[in-house]
Amino acid sequence: MAHSVLSSFLYLSHYPPRVASSIACGCMGTSYWRVSRGARRFPARHVALPSQFRCCSSSAESEGAAQRRKRVVSGVQPTGLVHLGNYLGAIKNWTSLQNTYETLFFIVDLHAITLPYEAPQLSKATRETAAIYLACGVDTSKASVFVQSHVPAHVELMWLLSSVTPIGWLNRMIQFKEKSRKAGDENVGAALLTYPILMASDILLYQADLVPVGEDQKQHLELTRELAQRVNNLFGGRKWKKMGGRGGTLFKVPDALIPPDGARVMSLTDGLSKMSKSAPSDQSRINLLDPKDVIVNKIKRCKTDSFSGLEFDNPERPECNNLLTVYQLVTGRTKEEIVQECQNMNWGVFKSILTDALIDHLSPIQARYEEITSDATFLDKVLQDGALKAADLADATLNNVYQAMGFLRR
Repeated sequence: MAHSVLSSFLYLSHYPPRVASSIACGCMGTSYWRVSRGARRFPARHVALPSQFRCCSSSAESEGAAQRRKRVVSGVQPTGLVHLGNYLGAIKNWTSLQNTYETLFFIVDLHAITLPYEAPQLSKATRETAAIYLACGVDTSKASVFVQSHVPAHVELMWLLSSVTPIGWLNRMIQFKEKSRKAGDENVGAALLTYPILMASDILLYQADLVPVGEDQKQHLELTRELAQRVNNLFGGRKWKKMGGRGGTLFKVPDALIPPDGARVMSLTDGLSKMSKSAPSDQSRINLLDPKDVIVNKIKRCKTDSFSGLEFDNPERPECNNLLTVYQLVTGRTKEEIVQECQNMNWGVFKSILTDALIDHLSPIQARYEEITSDATFLDKVLQDGALKAADLADATLNNVYQAMGFLRR
C-alpha cells in the first residue's frame, strides 16, 4: 500500500457510497484545547491564556458540533501518473461527496517516500496531482485541498501515536509483508512498517466521521480505529480532565465509507489485478492525461477473451466485466442499459465505442488541467489556503493530545 495509501483510501464510484453498519462509530464534541503553537509553517489562530491551558467548551459550540455535516478525508499519492482507476474509484466521486459532507482532500506526499522515489520529481508530481483534483471538479469553495507535508501536525501526531502502537499491530499488516518481501528486507525502510500510523494520523487529526476505503485498505482503517480507542482509553476521559482538559474522547472513531460493487477498475492487461501506478507496463492503465492516440492504442491492445457476446459478472471473463464497468462509469449509465446495448457486440465494435467514450469523458478534464497548470499563482494560493484551513483543525486536535499526554505547555 505504500504506493496507494490514501489513493485506495477512497475507492469509490459515482454511485452513492454506503456507511459500514458493522462498525460502531465513536462520538466526540468539537471543543478543543487552545494554546499557542509557537513558530509553525502555518500558525494556529488560537491564543493561549498566559498561565494555563484553555479548554473551550461552550454550549454554542456543542450545538454547532451536533448540527455540522459529517467530515470525510481522503487523498492520492503523487507517485506516477493519476490513472483511470484513481479517478473512477476515488476522485470522480469527490465532486458529489463535497456537496454532502465537509471534505478535506489532500496530496499525501509524505506517504510517497516510503519506497524509493525520484526526489526531483516529487514536488512536480505533487503540483500535478493537485491540479488534477481541481480539473476533475473538486470545488475549493466546498472542499479544502492541500498538501499533507504542509501541515506539520500530521508528522507530530504520528510520533505521538507511535509511542502507543504495539509493534505486533504493525507486523500483522498484510501489505507490509507483501511489499517488504518484494523489495527485500535489506532495502526496506522503517517508514514502510510505520506508515499505517501516519495514515491513522491523517484521519484522526481531522476528527473524520467517514473514511472511504477499498478492500485492500480495511485492515489499515481497523488499525486507525484501534489506535483511536487505545489513546482514548489511555489518556482521555477523567485522566484528560485532571490535566486541565475537557474530558471525554480525544479522537472520534471513524466509520468506513464502503464503495458500491463494481467500482474497482482493473488492469487492461490482467482483469484480476487492480489498475495500479506501480505496475511496470504503462499499457496496463489509462492515465488521465494520456493523449487521444495513446488511449486508442491502449484500448486496441487491451486483453480480452474468445467468448461471444459481452456480459457482466462472469467469473471466467474478468476482462470483459472490467471493460464494461469502465464504459458504464464513464457514460454514467446503468448496468442494465449497458447490457442491453452491448450484449451482442463483438470486441472490435465495443472497443471502438469504449475508446470514444473515454476520450469524450477525459478531454474536458485535460483541457481544464492545462488551464490550471498555466497559472502557477492560482494553484499556489489554493494549496496555501487549504493548508491554513486544515492546520486550524489539525492543531486543535494535536494540542488536545499534547495536553492529555502530559507535555509542558508551549
